[in-house]
Amino acid sequence: MSLALPVLVRGINNLSDARYCAGMGAQGLIFTLDANLPGAVDAATARELAGWVAGVDIIGEFGYVAGPEINRLVEECGLTGVLLRLDRARQAWPQGLAVPALVEVPQAVVIDQAHYADAVADLTAAFPQGFALFTTSPEPYPADYTYWHGLARQAPLWLAGPTDPTEAADLAQQVHPAGLILAGGDEIKPGLRDFTELEAVFEALEEA
Repeated sequence: MSLALPVLVRGINNLSDARYCAGMGAQGLIFTLDANLPGAVDAATARELAGWVAGVDIIGEFGYVAGPEINRLVEECGLTGVLLRLDRARQAWPQGLAVPALVEVPQAVVIDQAHYADAVADLTAAFPQGFALFTTSPEPYPADYTYWHGLARQAPLWLAGPTDPTEAADLAQQVHPAGLILAGGDEIKPGLRDFTELEAVFEALEEA
């Protein structure tokens, strides 16, 4: 399936999600590899699940983890990028990362234009290997996407994909973000997973 824009799926913790999302055209799968974060999986599980899919980016999600430890897991798990969940006021960015970073920033930073500009400048200096921003969104997104479109022109900006398929399609067509990040889910039991909601979003993003 060819999608109108790149899609990453966050919180992958089972083979059903990994294979389904790869088959539906997701660009990458995100595994929570920081044991201090909810829903974390260990490196062995991430490697095993990633081994069942091909042609997708494998991304690790981290909170307060030092650069050398992140780089160790980058090598161990074959990561092509990292998603960082950090509060810049509490801790410095991890140093010397071997792969580009996708940095989650709070809504408050994104909504305030001056703070957003400061965040872009800060990240440009902190991640010479490359970065993008990711933010969760208002629920629902405002009908006027002009502001979000402007933000997406200043720096690569990924948005949390809504569960409403019409809204997801509107974001792709009117905001033109770097991509959308959808949420994975849990299996009902091993090998059994309800993809109804996720399927609707993927189909709404399918290119004509």
